[in-house]
Amino acid sequence: MPTLPSESHQAREIAESFGADAERYDRARPSYPDAMVERIVAASPGVDFLDVGCGTGIAARQFQAAGCRVLGVDVDARMADQARQHGLAVEVSRFESWEPAGRTFDAVVAGQTWHWVDPVAGAAKAAEVLQPGGQLALFWNVFQPTPEVAEAFSEIQVRVLPEVPLNPWAVPVLDLYKGGFAKTAEGIRETGAFGEPEQWQWEWQRLYTRDEWLDQLFTFGAMSQLPPAQAAELRAAMGAAIDTMGGTFTMPYLTVVVTAAR
Repeated sequence: MPTLPSESHQAREIAESFGADAERYDRARPSYPDAMVERIVAASPGVDFLDVGCGTGIAARQFQAAGCRVLGVDVDARMADQARQHGLAVEVSRFESWEPAGRTFDAVVAGQTWHWVDPVAGAAKAAEVLQPGGQLALFWNVFQPTPEVAEAFSEIQVRVLPEVPLNPWAVPVLDLYKGGFAKTAEGIRETGAFGEPEQWQWEWQRLYTRDEWLDQLFTFGAMSQLPPAQAAELRAAMGAAIDTMGGTFTMPYLTVVVTAAR
């Protein structure tokens, strides 16, 4: 089950669990559209970027490849260690309490992580470290499964995880994210330090093999907390479903950016 941006930033057990298998996370999680990276870079007044909740550096490496100097901040030392193996400078801290020590940046970005940050305190901290005209850009990859995939995954969710109240495959996944996007924008507005937030969107898709999807599945926050027997049942059920699709399937994505200028 994907982690949704409407989930509480106070769910610290999940928020700080991703480093349990940082190598898998780095290997399995998708990157972001090149067009998104290019637009964020173009909107920023310079190339000094701060990546909040940088994780293993998936997004940070894309910004580095686009010519940016990137500093990462992450709450999980295990994720930070993985990012450092890719040459990324990372400081370990919750963003809300991170000490910038007088440093400022041209952009503050966060990929798939801002829902773990207090939306008001986080936006205020971003305003504190951004240069005038600097860009705050917060982005998520949103699954847009085909009806066949959504039906198969929804049935598995109900059967294997009956105690989980939210079935993200039973409704359009984007609908579940909209509340989180609104909360993010409201947190930005509440600081009084930014222009009106905007949303940018890109559609793309990725072909998954059976093993690639199962690899990614257990990087989702809720899935990583499952008891071993239930995790094994979920893995078997998902694998069997993908086998019936021919061993591969295409997952359409929508990447959504909530952004505002300082």
